[in-house]
Order: sequence, then structure tokens, then C-alpha cells
Amino acid sequence: MQVLNLIEKRVILKEYEYSTQSIKKGFNNRTIYVNLSNNLIKEKIITETVKEKFVGGKGLALKLLWDATNSQTRWDSPENEIIISPGPIAGVSEYSGTGKSVVITISPQTDIVIDSNAGGRFGSFLKFSGFDAIELQGKAKNDVILFIDSLKGSIRIIEASHMAVNSHQLSKDLVEMFADDNEDKNNIAIVSAGIAADNTLLGLLNFSYWDSNRKVCRMKQAGRGGIGSVFRNKKIKAIVCKVEKQNINPNNVANLELIIEKGKSIENHLEKHGEQQCEMRTKGTAHLIDVMNDYDLLPNRNFKYGSHKDIYKIRSELWKNKFTQGLPDECSVGCALSCSKAIDGFELKTGPYKGHTVTIDGPEYESAAALGTNCDIFDIEHIAECNFYCDTYGICTITFGTITAFLMECYENGILNKERTGGLELTWGNKDIVMEMLHQMASGNGFGKTAGIGIKKLKKKFADKKWGDKKFLQDIGMENKGLEYSQYISKESLAQQGGYAMTNKGPQHDEAWLIFMDSVNNQIPTFEDKAEALFYFPIFRTWFGLMGLCIFPWSNVEQENNSNTSEASTIPENIENYVKLFNAVTGKNINKKELLFQSERIYNFQRIFNIRQGHGLRANDSQPYRAAGPVTIDEYKSREERYDKQMIEFIGINPENKSIQEKIEITRKYRETQYEHLIDAVYKRRGWTKNGVPTIEKLKELDIALPELIEVVQKHF
Repeated sequence: MQVLNLIEKRVILKEYEYSTQSIKKGFNNRTIYVNLSNNLIKEKIITETVKEKFVGGKGLALKLLWDATNSQTRWDSPENEIIISPGPIAGVSEYSGTGKSVVITISPQTDIVIDSNAGGRFGSFLKFSGFDAIELQGKAKNDVILFIDSLKGSIRIIEASHMAVNSHQLSKDLVEMFADDNEDKNNIAIVSAGIAADNTLLGLLNFSYWDSNRKVCRMKQAGRGGIGSVFRNKKIKAIVCKVEKQNINPNNVANLELIIEKGKSIENHLEKHGEQQCEMRTKGTAHLIDVMNDYDLLPNRNFKYGSHKDIYKIRSELWKNKFTQGLPDECSVGCALSCSKAIDGFELKTGPYKGHTVTIDGPEYESAAALGTNCDIFDIEHIAECNFYCDTYGICTITFGTITAFLMECYENGILNKERTGGLELTWGNKDIVMEMLHQMASGNGFGKTAGIGIKKLKKKFADKKWGDKKFLQDIGMENKGLEYSQYISKESLAQQGGYAMTNKGPQHDEAWLIFMDSVNNQIPTFEDKAEALFYFPIFRTWFGLMGLCIFPWSNVEQENNSNTSEASTIPENIENYVKLFNAVTGKNINKKELLFQSERIYNFQRIFNIRQGHGLRANDSQPYRAAGPVTIDEYKSREERYDKQMIEFIGINPENKSIQEKIEITRKYRETQYEHLIDAVYKRRGWTKNGVPTIEKLKELDIALPELIEVVQKHF
């Protein structure tokens, strides 16, 4: 449909006018609330008390969601909300990696809070429009677009049933619809979800923005936990935010000179050392493919194995050649990492857009591992096309790949067959069938619709139908709390097992990535050491979500003298820079200890939120055994020398004359016991009971001993 026709068809259901204002040291001190059931739009004031206790970003979003919901709220309840909040540092373009925002809702996959961060420009533009968060509640009767026009101080709910469905086309249409001219396209940011978010529980949100070099819309994703499915359940087609061209210092920070100085130091470091340290400007996160394979950490065949002889077919240098080089590939304005790589001029070979030439965002490392190696597929063209369709349809690539690998192992073991899959031959490496299932999933047809409920529900379905053994399905079904695992092998890192299964939202490594510290470098050998790491890193990483920060400038910019510092794994100079950055934006004067205190408060609050929703206890922190050790005979035999040696050194049992099955059982008993000891140590360090409940003493220490939180925790003492 021509854009002119789209403009003519716009029906405004509600318009709300607001007073524009200047940001004050990183804060607007207000949010915007929209109820789609009755088209109510109103502003909410953020009090100093709320700012002090919940800061912004993830903390503010959690507080808003808590207040709007109750213990009975489910993902599709009208009172469930989607909240997008950028944080006080978001949009400070003088420092790299400040374009993130956090999206929070109650997840259709986990039934608890899911938080997912996204790059792009929407978070910053929302903030520049005058709001520290947008709060979406209720359900529209028909598809709508929410248009935030900061130039006019106007928010409109617009009927949108006539518009495109999938994100790559929809975002293009919306940019052309709302931009005054070509230059104005740079001032528009969009949030949308494609057709698969209507037909699965796996939907993601695309945060789209105009790439003026490529003349296309790029997409960054808030991918985990089915947020896009909530979005579409509310009948939201898209949110569009339009701002005026930004001049320097739109955040009106307290000390711009200091921010510029610290931002320049990152740029200078990347110019000198970036290609040697992390190759982000040329390969993005795809550089990790080779590294993970070399260390036996790259998932293959549903996390059975950690490396493969065919890795050369998708090695990072090939991705580098695929990616368009030499463009300023920042996903937020001013970011020096420029790691948002893309493949241009890709001709699609399948699906509804067959023959179309498109730009593909990424793939990132996690997408390449999930869609490729974990399904035993070593084909760059397939991975790229699958990545494109997952994005535009609105499906999380990590989730889709992990589900597919699980289904392939079920097929291999006779739990599934062609009759049960509707003719899909889900054998390892069958890339054509994978694409067919993906297209089915998007349209809500065939076995693809079944696959779209996620591994947790699939395990129950298959067991209930007596297709497979419940215990075996539990062992190989790589999910925790209902969320599919992200793409690192954790078998040899007890700390990373905790870093996955003890997370607040489920096994996404953004809370703690400890594999190298633990199993490669042996820096945290004792339970106490591991517990300290599983206290510190989830707390520290939470802070990025409070602020609107990307984690890469911390983790991928390492000063030359860092290895000589006493806490090299934390990259202390970067942490000090973040303390100074926060103070320079807000005018406050916190130190490193207070930075962690801000995060620890929010981390514990989210844990209690989960408990209120009926989860968040020790039983919910259990892991599938595949995450800890070998489930099958062939899996054990693939590392038999290693496992036998560990049996002697760690367990004190001689494996000689024992069958493989006996050795599997001995190894399992030991590793499961180790994990339980780890849980005890971590809970103790976090100030929680043995059942994983924050104590009242901990709440008092964190200054959040609020009556409603105490009421929840007291039920579990």
C-alpha cells in the first residue's frame, strides 16, 4: 500500500496534548501512562523518593509494574503492562553505549517479570520527548499505533488495522509516513512486533531506526521472554516517537566537560586497540564464534557438544566478509564501538519475501549459535536468512534456535516422528525443514504453532501424550523458569550454571558470564569465591539496566594495565568511569559502593516480585541436567577422557571396569550435589534464606523494608 494512502486512512482515536520541558540532569521526573482499553492518556510524576529507591530504567519500570499488577496477574491480563524506560544516562551521546532502554512485562513464557534491553534510539527519543518511561496497560479493540510527537507536544492513538504486519516493512512505512523529509527520518524511532508475536508465546520487540547511510530501517531487539506477544495481545501495532534534531547536551547534564573527556578516552582506546582486543567494529559479536568453539563452549546438537569440525564454514572471518564494512555502525548516536553489523543486499530464498533484497541486522554471536551450530547447521546463508525472518516476524532467535535443537533431539530419540510433526523431518542439520517450521510458526499453522509454545510447555505436552520419558525430557529441555538457555555451554563451569539458573528472569547470561573466570582461568575455585562472583556480577550488571547503558564499553574496552590490577575481572578503571559518568549526569556524588547498593536493592526487589507471582524460590532455580553434565552415552563418550579424569581427581572413584551408564550416574550425582552446595553458598552471600527468600534484615539493609514487600517474604519463612 502506498504511504499516501496510509496517511489518508489515519483515524485518530485519541489525542493528548502535553507541555514540553527540558530534561534536568538526566531526568524528566514524569512518565506517560496509556490505557488502551479506554484510550486514557495521562502523565505521572516521579517523586524524589521513587528516584532515590528505584533510580530509573529497570528499577523504575519494576516499580510501575508492581503497582499496576497483583499476584493473580498473568501475561494476557488487561492489567499487565509493557513498560519501556531508558534511565538517566540514556541519550548522553558523548559517551559510548548510552542508547539502551529496558522493556519489562509479565512474561507468557515464565509467568514472572521479564526484562529485556534493546539498543537503537527509541529510549533516548522517548526521554527527549519528555518522559522517563512509557507505561502501556489494557487492550485495544483493534490494532493501533501510538504516536509520540514531541515537536507538537502531542500523543495520539491511531487506528492501524490497514498497515503492514512484519517489522521490516512496517518500520519503513512508518518512517515515510511520519517524516517531513529525508533528513527528518533520522528523528524517528519505532517499536514493533511482527506476525509471529500474534501466533506464538515467543514474540520479540524490534526497536527500529533509520540508517541514513544504507537508506533502510535497522532493527535492534528486546528479544527474551515473549514481550512482543504481550505487545500484540494488547493490539499495539507500533509505537512511533518523533523528536527534533538534537543539539549538544539534551540531557542538561551537570558536568558535560567530564563526560566528553571520559568519552574521548574510550574512542582513543578503540582507535588504538579495538581490533586487537575484540574486533567489534568489523565483526560485532560474531568474533566470538571462533573463541567459543576453541574453548569447547559453542553449543552443538542441543548443547550436547561444545565444538565441531565444520566450524570453518561459519568462522568469524567469513562473517566479516559478509558484513558491510566502513560504515558508522552505531545503534545509538555517538557510540564508538560501532558494533551493530549488517549484511546488505541479501536476496531471500524462502517465505513470503522470496526474491526480495533486504538488509539483515547481524547476525550476532548468539543468533549464529542458536540458529546454526546448536541445530547442527553450518551454513552462513541459512543462518542469515533465518535471522532476518525471526527479526521481521518478531521471534527471539535464541529462543527459536534452542527450541529447534530440542525438537531435533526429540526427533532423534523417537519422541517425535513425521506423523507427530505434520510431516516435518526434524533431523539434525535439516535447514530446509527449519525454515518451513519457522514460516509455519509465524502464520500459526502446522507443527510450527505447537513449537511456538516453548520448551517448558512442550516437555509437558510430550510427556502427557506418553511420547517420551518425562525425566529424559526434563534433562534435555534447555530451559529454566520457562526461558530457553542462551548460547554458552556451562557443563564445566559450576559458577556459570548458577549464572544461568539462579537468574531472576531465566537463563540469559546478561546477569553473569563467568565461564572464563571459573573453568578456563580458575580464578574462583571455592564455593565462597563462586558465591562472591554470583553476588557481585549480577548486581553490577543490573546497574546497566538502571541507567540506559550497553554493557560492551565495559566488557570490551580493557586498558593496557588492567591485568596488573587487583580486580582485573571487574575492569576497575571502567567502573570508576561509570561512577564519574553518573555523577557528571545527575550532579550527585555516589561512589562505587553506592553504585552497587542501587543495583542490589533492585535485584532483591525483582526477586520478591517473582515470589509474589508464585515463583522465585529455590525450586525455581533448578537446572536441566544437560546444563551441568552429560545426559547420554554418546555425550559422555565425546569427552570420556576428561570425565574419567575428573572422576578420579574430584570424586575419588576409579572409572576402570565401569560401564558408560554407570559413569554417567556417578558423575551426575556428584555434579548435582555440587550445584546444591553452590545454591547454599550463593543464597547465604545474597542475604537470602535457604529457600531463596530475601530476609527482612536484608530489606532493612537495602532501605526497602516496605510493608507490601515484607508481606510477601513473611509468607515463606
